[in-house]
Amino acid sequence: MDRLQTSARLMIVSDLDHTMVDHHDPENLSLLRFNALWEAYYRHDSLLVFSTGRSPTLYKQLRKEKPMITPDITIMSVGTEITYGNSMVPDDGWVEYLNQKWDKNIVREETRKFPELTLQAETEQRAHKVSFYVEKDKAQAVTKALAEALEKRGLDVKIIYSGGIDLDILPQGAGKGQALAYLHKKFTAEGKLPTSTLVCGDSGNDAELFSIPDVHGVMVKNAQEELLHWHAENAKDNPKIIHATKECAAGIIEAIGYFNLGPNVSPRDVADTLECKMDCMNPGLETVKYFLFYERWLRAEIDRSDLYIANLKANCHPTGIFMHPSGVEILLTDSLSELSKHYGDKQEKKFRVWVDRVSTIQLDSDTWLVKYNKWESLGEERKGCMATAIVSSKGGNGSTLIHAHQTWLEGSEGKDGPSSWIL
Repeated sequence: MDRLQTSARLMIVSDLDHTMVDHHDPENLSLLRFNALWEAYYRHDSLLVFSTGRSPTLYKQLRKEKPMITPDITIMSVGTEITYGNSMVPDDGWVEYLNQKWDKNIVREETRKFPELTLQAETEQRAHKVSFYVEKDKAQAVTKALAEALEKRGLDVKIIYSGGIDLDILPQGAGKGQALAYLHKKFTAEGKLPTSTLVCGDSGNDAELFSIPDVHGVMVKNAQEELLHWHAENAKDNPKIIHATKECAAGIIEAIGYFNLGPNVSPRDVADTLECKMDCMNPGLETVKYFLFYERWLRAEIDRSDLYIANLKANCHPTGIFMHPSGVEILLTDSLSELSKHYGDKQEKKFRVWVDRVSTIQLDSDTWLVKYNKWESLGEERKGCMATAIVSSKGGNGSTLIHAHQTWLEGSEGKDGPSSWIL
């Protein structure tokens, strides 16, 4: 990763479904809590890795459905694909490594001999992964017989059964754990091995992650029987692996605190974020705090007080300009006056706001250029904009906003709602 010039303070490697993403949480609160924590305290010096069994197609679909932030690295298709950054640039070295003793055509040929196997959708069949469904009571026998058949054909494969239904066939060198080991080796060669790594999972295809040396690990509260069984058989005496008392992303936050890996209080858990003081300037936290206030103001979750708006105006440069995505300019203070008129507009509605990819460039001793993406969702509808802001420090007691500029992200053009003048 070129984004960080030195070793990451923390690298979180997390499964998605039922680990980072709670599909039983319609408000996505635990995920939003993690997002706020990461963008406020970790994005600038740490690495976020999503490690999922999903193919790129299903991964991108999930990103459209859930308020997910952008990882630095994405490991997909049960550890057979590694990509980097928002553009998802593939790792060619990983592809070459997996080509050894692997022939997808032979795998398909042999698996046709097993009527117990039902082929998954074509999107889930990847260059180094062939995926099926199989009933739980037949999985063990099928796995054993299939492994023997493929070995006779000269292939060195790994068969992973997870979720009580999914059976994946991969090259022996593939898998979530092997992909992480590859990344660790790559970072070590560059002199950038993360100071700490926290792996997070809930199912059988996550077990390998917990086998990597020197990592901290959290099995979320809702972890499946197959992972708990693996832990009991292989790692019950490992103090670096815990079974969280909380589900999904809330369990990940719990583990950050348990292992003392860094801040573990999400700004979403602070009742009045505008009252939160800092010992030193943190543009990421300032950005997260503002948009949490913005969400709570529109949802009427805080008192309707002119003092809030007055305090925000006091933190704006008197001649500062906000450029709306439409290209219209307005004074920063006027945009906040507009905000004051819309108190409670989203009350009792499924309205959420989050920021993603917060980055900062220090322009001088007390001035920063802040870049981020801001997203709003209202039910199934979502809109986003790419934003830049110039802020200056107020001596460790907040910041002054000098300029703000927003541009619609693709697909959000023209989605001006009641809050169209709001920062």
